[in-house]
Amino acid sequence: MTPSAAATQDRAAPDALERLVVETQPGMNKVNALILDRASSHVELVPEIARYLIDAGGKRLRPMLTIASAMLFGGGTGSEVNFAAAVEFMHNATLLHDDVVDESAMRRGRAAARMRWGNQASVLVGDFLLGQAFTMMVETGNLEALGVISRAATIIAEGEVLQLAKARDLSATRADYSNVIHAKTAMLFEAATEVGAMAGGADPAGRQALKSFGTELGFAFQLVDDVLDYRGEAGRLGKNVGDDLREGKMTLPVILALEDANPAERDIIVRALGQPETGEAELATVRAIFAKYDTLGRTSLEARRHAEAARAALSPLHAGPMRAHLADIADFTVARAY
Repeated sequence: MTPSAAATQDRAAPDALERLVVETQPGMNKVNALILDRASSHVELVPEIARYLIDAGGKRLRPMLTIASAMLFGGGTGSEVNFAAAVEFMHNATLLHDDVVDESAMRRGRAAARMRWGNQASVLVGDFLLGQAFTMMVETGNLEALGVISRAATIIAEGEVLQLAKARDLSATRADYSNVIHAKTAMLFEAATEVGAMAGGADPAGRQALKSFGTELGFAFQLVDDVLDYRGEAGRLGKNVGDDLREGKMTLPVILALEDANPAERDIIVRALGQPETGEAELATVRAIFAKYDTLGRTSLEARRHAEAARAALSPLHAGPMRAHLADIADFTVARAY
């Protein structure tokens, strides 16, 4: 892709999400109603915490992708609503669990649930959401789709453990990073689009196309998130800038900087990495090192490569408005970094 073509796509990309919201609204209305219904419980603290996170916002991109994938192949038979709600519950469960593991203070622009109700309640409500996700999958009677979601849940958990094991590991490689983000992020995107295609009646080739699209989109999404952790603003991120550094996460910007930095610069990064008390001055110094070696730009370029691969995955499918909307979402994902 030429620089001018990329710039044109980036300018158009912010509208892509709004177009997808409009196109999937009828299905998403049903999904949102199901989410609110299944977040209820006779134990008062459960819906209180669940609704706190669910009502905090978020784009609900993953369930939208499930609905859109079903629409791409004819609209589905109704099972896509359960699939989409299950995907969103899985996502919110991982957020609750992640905040405990990472000791995060903010989520979606306000105090993380653990800061209000504690770690134990947050973990247990996350477990409740996972249970509800699998219940909604079982209700469709589609064991093959249940297998896709179950496998995703297992791999996501493995990815979180791998990321924890690699925290502040200065020997972590680009391959290690790729394994982590495939498991912890791309896997749920992949599952969301694959089960959507299944609900829409896709043939094996169509199902594979949407699965590949979801995988590549998930990679692009996480790469951009890792850029925004250093380049973004707390208000837009919904969390504190530099949290990945303070948590010791070996993201691609860090790995690239450690590869290229001189000994003094490397020591600065290492001293800030994994230190919760790392302040604005230390963060600014690390960001200056990143700028020197263009690690954020190089990470953004890698995100663009995955976005282009996501678009290419859709190319064998019949051209139409929904295919175009999904392709545009790949551009939207990358445009968030600029």
